[in-house]
Amino acid sequence: MTRWARRPEGSNWGEFGVDDQLGRLNLITAECRLAAVREVREGIAFPLSLPLDFPKGEYIAGPRKPPELASTPLGHNHRFLPSVPDVVSDDLAVIHLQYSTQWDSFAHHGALFDLDDTGEPAICYYNGYRADVDVIGDPAGSVTPHADALGIETMAQTGVQGRGVLVDLERALGHDRVAVGYDQLTEIMAAQAVTVEPGDVFCLHTGLTAIMLELGDDLTHEALEQCAVLDSQDGRLLEWITDSGLSAIVADNLAVEPFSLDPAPGADSVLPLHTHCLFKQGIPLGEMWYLADLAAWLREHSRSRFLLTAPPLRLPGAVGSPVSGVATV
Repeated sequence: MTRWARRPEGSNWGEFGVDDQLGRLNLITAECRLAAVREVREGIAFPLSLPLDFPKGEYIAGPRKPPELASTPLGHNHRFLPSVPDVVSDDLAVIHLQYSTQWDSFAHHGALFDLDDTGEPAICYYNGYRADVDVIGDPAGSVTPHADALGIETMAQTGVQGRGVLVDLERALGHDRVAVGYDQLTEIMAAQAVTVEPGDVFCLHTGLTAIMLELGDDLTHEALEQCAVLDSQDGRLLEWITDSGLSAIVADNLAVEPFSLDPAPGADSVLPLHTHCLFKQGIPLGEMWYLADLAAWLREHSRSRFLLTAPPLRLPGAVGSPVSGVATV
């Protein structure tokens, strides 16, 4: 029995099972991993994450904050047994899980939808999981906010290893702020001989995280408005994402799509691509990945595919996670 009487238009709820929590990650099969391994020819590894205290500058003024390190009661340079010369250091971190390079889980972004076909919309998430039942989110309540379903640990348990496919938007567009729709994206992909097959992780290099690293403490909000994003208002683009069979989308910008707290009149969402991917299709989103070095190497060698290994933290109940992905070519 499903948790819903009706599902959103354009969704795939139930297609991987009534209790599925992995969405399109189900498409990364053993055969897909073997195909990804065959992309490794040089044995060169590219780390794909920013340092966890980046971005800096004016970005720190936002609601998410950089990590804070401190010592545990064990402390630093601690002699724990006076009879031996061993010295041990131990520490802890207070961390906003989605401050830097990150994965979004399906519990990160939901919507109001009439699951029960009664005319009364409910707050819900991918595959009909419900707020206050499966995803507990009231910070003022008696229970600590957490996800009993759709938490990031479900993603971590898959290993998130498969074939990455990179489109170099910086190469095509420079650092201009362009909302890339279906027509422009497919033209760029054709020019760069990029194809996407079911199970592939679709990666977009815009150049923004390289700018974050270069500017450091001098990063401004204006600088963050550079570089390409996907045009989430383009219905044909969303349809292509559905039809392509891609398993996840990764970008080196802030949200993959434009983000504004002042949406157009009549808009259904401030983040339509998040709604389409996380809520309707079960497609994880990766944000602020560092793709510059990988993109440069792929460009030099006329390649676009690689082995990607990028599990999040196996932290039960979390709705997002830092990720230290690795591309191997």
